[in-house]
Amino acid sequence: MSKSLLKTSRSLPIALLRARERVMGPIREMLSGVGITEQQWRVLRVLQETGPQEPTKIAERACLLLPSLTRILQKLEEKGLIDRTRDLQDKRKQIVQITEAGADLIEDNLETSIALLEETRAQMGSDRYEALLDLLNELDKTDPGSG
Repeated sequence: MSKSLLKTSRSLPIALLRARERVMGPIREMLSGVGITEQQWRVLRVLQETGPQEPTKIAERACLLLPSLTRILQKLEEKGLIDRTRDLQDKRKQIVQITEAGADLIEDNLETSIALLEETRAQMGSDRYEALLDLLNELDKTDPGSG
Protein backbone atom coordinates (compact mmCIF):
# COMPACT_ATOMS: atom_id res chain seq x y z
CA MET A 1 0.00 0.00 0.00
CA SER A 2 1.48 3.33 -1.01
CA LYS A 3 1.58 6.25 1.41
CA SER A 4 -0.91 8.20 -0.71
CA LEU A 5 -3.55 5.60 0.19
CA LEU A 6 -3.07 6.42 3.85
CA LYS A 7 -4.12 10.05 3.41
CA THR A 8 -7.60 10.79 4.69
CA SER A 9 -8.48 12.43 1.38
CA ARG A 10 -8.18 8.96 -0.19
CA SER A 11 -9.78 6.98 2.65
CA LEU A 12 -12.95 5.20 1.55
CA PRO A 13 -14.51 5.17 5.06
CA ILE A 14 -13.89 8.89 5.49
CA ALA A 15 -15.08 9.71 1.98
CA LEU A 16 -18.28 7.75 2.62
CA LEU A 17 -18.85 9.59 5.90
CA ARG A 18 -18.29 12.96 4.25
CA ALA A 19 -20.66 12.07 1.43
CA ARG A 20 -23.27 10.83 3.91
CA GLU A 21 -23.13 14.08 5.83
CA ARG A 22 -23.34 16.10 2.61
CA VAL A 23 -26.50 14.23 1.60
CA MET A 24 -28.09 13.78 5.01
CA GLY A 25 -27.55 17.29 6.44
CA PRO A 26 -30.36 18.92 4.44
CA ILE A 27 -32.62 15.88 4.90
CA ARG A 28 -32.04 15.94 8.67
CA GLU A 29 -33.00 19.61 8.67
CA MET A 30 -36.22 18.83 6.79
CA LEU A 31 -37.06 16.00 9.19
CA SER A 32 -36.42 18.08 12.31
CA GLY A 33 -39.19 20.36 11.06
CA VAL A 34 -41.67 17.49 11.18
CA GLY A 35 -40.41 15.98 14.44
CA ILE A 36 -38.86 12.71 13.30
CA THR A 37 -35.32 11.41 13.01
CA GLU A 38 -33.59 10.15 9.88
CA GLN A 39 -33.82 6.60 11.27
CA GLN A 40 -37.57 6.96 11.81
CA TRP A 41 -37.90 8.32 8.25
CA ARG A 42 -36.02 5.29 6.89
CA VAL A 43 -38.33 2.90 8.75
CA LEU A 44 -41.42 4.69 7.44
CA ARG A 45 -40.02 4.69 3.89
CA VAL A 46 -39.26 0.96 4.09
CA LEU A 47 -42.77 0.20 5.35
CA GLN A 48 -44.33 2.42 2.71
CA GLU A 49 -42.29 0.78 -0.03
CA THR A 50 -42.48 -2.87 1.00
CA GLY A 51 -45.64 -3.10 3.13
CA PRO A 52 -46.21 -4.77 6.51
CA GLN A 53 -43.34 -6.92 7.72
CA GLU A 54 -41.37 -8.31 10.64
CA PRO A 55 -38.91 -6.08 12.52
CA THR A 56 -35.89 -8.13 11.40
CA LYS A 57 -36.69 -7.37 7.75
CA ILE A 58 -37.25 -3.69 8.54
CA ALA A 59 -33.89 -3.49 10.35
CA GLU A 60 -32.12 -5.08 7.38
CA ARG A 61 -33.79 -2.87 4.77
CA ALA A 62 -33.43 0.35 6.81
CA CYS A 63 -29.79 -0.37 7.75
CA LEU A 64 -30.48 -0.43 11.48
CA LEU A 65 -29.47 -2.69 14.34
CA LEU A 66 -32.42 -4.59 15.84
CA PRO A 67 -32.02 -3.11 19.37
CA SER A 68 -32.12 0.41 17.86
CA LEU A 69 -35.13 -0.50 15.75
CA THR A 70 -37.03 -1.62 18.86
CA ARG A 71 -36.75 1.89 20.33
CA ILE A 72 -37.54 3.51 16.99
CA LEU A 73 -40.69 1.41 16.56
CA GLN A 74 -41.81 2.34 20.06
CA LYS A 75 -41.45 6.07 19.26
CA LEU A 76 -43.20 5.70 15.89
CA GLU A 77 -46.06 3.82 17.53
CA GLU A 78 -46.37 6.53 20.23
CA LYS A 79 -46.62 9.11 17.42
CA GLY A 80 -49.31 7.06 15.68
CA LEU A 81 -47.17 6.54 12.56
CA ILE A 82 -47.04 2.72 12.73
CA ASP A 83 -49.11 -0.16 14.10
CA ARG A 84 -47.71 -3.38 15.51
CA THR A 85 -49.74 -6.59 15.58
CA ARG A 86 -49.09 -10.28 16.20
CA ASP A 87 -48.65 -12.53 13.18
CA LEU A 88 -51.80 -14.65 12.75
CA GLN A 89 -49.82 -17.80 11.86
CA ASP A 90 -47.03 -17.40 14.43
CA LYS A 91 -48.06 -15.50 17.57
CA ARG A 92 -44.38 -15.08 18.55
CA LYS A 93 -43.82 -12.84 15.54
CA GLN A 94 -44.72 -9.19 15.27
CA ILE A 95 -45.88 -7.48 12.09
CA VAL A 96 -45.32 -3.76 11.65
CA GLN A 97 -47.23 -1.58 9.22
CA ILE A 98 -47.36 2.11 8.45
CA THR A 99 -50.54 3.95 9.47
CA GLU A 100 -52.42 6.48 7.40
CA ALA A 101 -50.76 9.23 9.48
CA GLY A 102 -47.34 7.74 8.68
CA ALA A 103 -48.12 7.54 4.98
CA ASP A 104 -49.40 11.14 5.08
CA LEU A 105 -46.17 12.30 6.76
CA ILE A 106 -44.14 10.75 3.97
CA GLU A 107 -46.43 12.13 1.28
CA ASP A 108 -46.29 15.61 2.82
CA ASN A 109 -42.47 15.61 2.80
CA LEU A 110 -41.61 13.50 -0.20
CA GLU A 111 -41.50 16.41 -2.61
CA THR A 112 -38.98 18.26 -0.43
CA SER A 113 -36.91 15.10 0.00
CA ILE A 114 -36.85 14.48 -3.74
CA ALA A 115 -35.95 18.12 -4.43
CA LEU A 116 -32.97 17.85 -2.06
CA LEU A 117 -31.71 14.74 -3.84
CA GLU A 118 -32.35 16.27 -7.26
CA GLU A 119 -30.17 19.21 -6.23
CA THR A 120 -27.33 16.79 -5.52
CA ARG A 121 -28.00 15.03 -8.84
CA ALA A 122 -27.87 18.37 -10.67
CA GLN A 123 -24.61 19.36 -8.98
CA MET A 124 -22.96 16.04 -9.80
CA GLY A 125 -24.54 15.49 -13.18
CA SER A 126 -27.10 12.78 -13.79
CA ASP A 127 -24.64 10.26 -15.28
CA ARG A 128 -22.17 10.58 -12.40
CA TYR A 129 -24.99 10.46 -9.83
CA GLU A 130 -26.35 7.22 -11.33
CA ALA A 131 -22.82 5.78 -11.61
CA LEU A 132 -22.20 6.58 -7.94
CA LEU A 133 -25.40 4.80 -6.94
CA ASP A 134 -24.44 1.81 -9.10
CA LEU A 135 -20.96 1.65 -7.53
CA LEU A 136 -22.30 1.96 -3.99
CA ASN A 137 -24.88 -0.76 -4.62
CA GLU A 138 -22.15 -2.93 -6.12
CA LEU A 139 -19.95 -2.31 -3.07
CA ASP A 140 -22.85 -3.33 -0.82
CA LYS A 141 -23.01 -6.71 -2.59
CA THR A 142 -19.31 -7.52 -2.13
CA ASP A 143 -18.13 -9.95 0.53
CA PRO A 144 -16.03 -7.94 3.00
CA GLY A 145 -14.05 -11.02 4.02
CA SER A 146 -13.04 -12.14 0.55
CA GLY A 147 -10.38 -9.47 -0.07
